[in-house]
Amino acid sequence: MSDLVAQAQQLAANLLDAPTLAQRWAHVQGVGQRAVELTATVEPHQRDLLVAASWLHDIGYAPDLVDTGLHSLDGARYLQQHGFSPQLVGLVAHHTCARFEATERGLTDDLATFPLDDGPLMDALVTADLTVGPQGQRLDADERIAEILRRYPPESAVHRAINRAAPLLLAHVRRTLNRLDCTALDGGH
Repeated sequence: MSDLVAQAQQLAANLLDAPTLAQRWAHVQGVGQRAVELTATVEPHQRDLLVAASWLHDIGYAPDLVDTGLHSLDGARYLQQHGFSPQLVGLVAHHTCARFEATERGLTDDLATFPLDDGPLMDALVTADLTVGPQGQRLDADERIAEILRRYPPESAVHRAINRAAPLLLAHVRRTLNRLDCTALDGGH
């Protein structure tokens, strides 16, 4: 395990491993594990970044970090303040089509201050997030989107954002799974 991944894992545990966040912590652990499985879909020099971002993607739910209510933005701001790389911070800021929720919350300009990676790295991060449920269990992306929509009432910013973002979210997952299939056919090279 690289120093970056170890640091990310420890920070996530420090912020999220609490009784009140038990489901969130289970989800994050599952996403971190899933990201390891998806590393073949990104360039070798990006693999640690993918796994670190997976461990850190939901730290904005930690009570001490909540500021705007947009967990991806709150987590990214914390990481930026603590000297993490702009690329890692941008992945956390924009994961799982956060721009849709930012629009719902009037935070588009705030989110736009962070770099957006919309390539294979973001595809893999979104796939890791959308193929792991709240208890850390593996789900299909369609099931995960349905679970999120059931958990949040229709009038919530999260529900509206996920509902609007669903086609793009599924496209991220499709691209990653296609890359994974190609890598498997190619013998992992």
